[in-house]
Amino acid sequence: MPDFMFVYHGGKPPESQEAIDKAMAAWGKWMQDHGPALTDAGNPVGMSKTVTSSGTTDNGGANPVSGYSIVSAADIAEACRIASSNPMVAGGGSVEVAEIVPISM
Repeated sequence: MPDFMFVYHGGKPPESQEAIDKAMAAWGKWMQDHGPALTDAGNPVGMSKTVTSSGTTDNGGANPVSGYSIVSAADIAEACRIASSNPMVAGGGSVEVAEIVPISM
């Protein structure tokens, strides 16, 4: 079964303990619901930098990454169905879904 990278964009950090608790409960439920498919539940990320041939900038690009997960699914359609219930989507962010293509060296 192929693995898919979920790259999270957007979302806002919770501003109160109540909001943190609610967000953690939503993520916990999502992880429980899709536990067997989660190869790596992932993590949020800090500030990103963009590296190009012109140098390095601190802006993270037009739509900076806010976290990631790795999910096993039969195909990209199933991976997208799993992503559609992700708390990032419900919170106004987005989930970019991409198949991880293994290479042999």
